[in-house]
Amino acid sequence: MSVKQQILICDDQHIIHETLGVYLRNEGFESISAFDGEQAIEEFNRKKPNLVILDLMMPKKSGMDVCREIRQNSSVPIIMLTAKSEEIDRVLGLELGADDYIVKPFSAREVVARVKAVLRRYSMQETEPAKILHYGNLEININNYDVRLNGERLPLTPKEVEILQLLASHPGKVFSREKILSIVWGYEYYGDTRAVDTQIKRIRQKLQSADDCGWEIKTVYGVGYRFEAYGDPDDRQDNEERKKLPETPKAYDFVEEKPTE
Repeated sequence: MSVKQQILICDDQHIIHETLGVYLRNEGFESISAFDGEQAIEEFNRKKPNLVILDLMMPKKSGMDVCREIRQNSSVPIIMLTAKSEEIDRVLGLELGADDYIVKPFSAREVVARVKAVLRRYSMQETEPAKILHYGNLEININNYDVRLNGERLPLTPKEVEILQLLASHPGKVFSREKILSIVWGYEYYGDTRAVDTQIKRIRQKLQSADDCGWEIKTVYGVGYRFEAYGDPDDRQDNEERKKLPETPKAYDFVEEKPTE
């Protein structure tokens, strides 16, 4: 008999626990309840759940604080719930490393579908052969969510690792903000694409690499981002000269989905 995956529900409303608990159990999951932020941390440390459903506004400790504390030691999937629809809350939630974001009121079926989708994505990453990218002093291991610079591990959130891995896997290719959101979060995102800008800014700050490292994340103004890797100092020199010219995206730079026949 297989062990049931555990879902930690963190919300101060009992009806949320009752409703989601029924739907999750019907899909073969085991639900764990926490009704305030402090209890959420206690239950997380005690049970080590497979996924956390986390309300933004909770007594004693906010969902943001709980998310931040969990992310210090774990890359467990987190889906955030909130009654607020302001984009700043969405940006903050994604910035802290949440994997998904659902605004109340919501359908319990939708939440369960998101739970299954996020767990499926994490499961695929764990069972796939190790994918390690090397660019000079930078090493990215997507399976372990491990990014190292000069051999030292960097404190990137899971979403920051996924964005960096996506860009670095296609050096020279331009990804629009919408495309990054769609690929990394695994569903069509309707909201402010500034979330991507926030993530990229934090990635750059954490990398803090020297100018001669042989790689960089470039902004394609009005479009999105691309990862540039340089084979030798001459490539870097050529790039510095190109920086003086207006940068215009070319059709072949874009990563687009081809229609299936």
